[in-house]
Amino acid sequence: MSEATEISTSPSRPKYKPVPASAPAPKFELPSFEVPKIEIPVVLRELAEKSVSQAKETYEKLKSAADEATDVLEETYATATKGASDLSLKLIEAARENTNAAFDFAAEIMTVKSFSDVVELSTRHTRKQYEAVAAQAKELTAIAQKVAVETSEPLKESLGKFKVA
Repeated sequence: MSEATEISTSPSRPKYKPVPASAPAPKFELPSFEVPKIEIPVVLRELAEKSVSQAKETYEKLKSAADEATDVLEETYATATKGASDLSLKLIEAARENTNAAFDFAAEIMTVKSFSDVVELSTRHTRKQYEAVAAQAKELTAIAQKVAVETSEPLKESLGKFKVA
């Protein structure tokens, strides 16, 4: 039992020797490979230069077309947004007019004394509202058509520029 006690209480020794900080780092040399000098034929060099030149030209054409397409789409979206705004404002105006007409009708119908006056007032209001709704529908249709034409025009012009080979 005394042996076991001695082993566990003895100080542990390092298994490696510490290297002093002033010691030089080991040097490893990379193997050198000589690259064989190969002469590229003139034909292949010219072909490579021509290919690079064509790739640059094609890239410039694609970049130009992409920029143009982006501009057209931005213009189209701006036109569509403005048109949708105009149409929304017209819808709000029509709703306001129709609501005011309904409140006016309700106020007038409260003051009538006879059933014949109710029928006459109701008929007049219905005719007036029918005419107003028809006029509003014409205005909204005109605005929607205008927006559709203005929105599609830049796309038509842009597509007309493409040449079919």
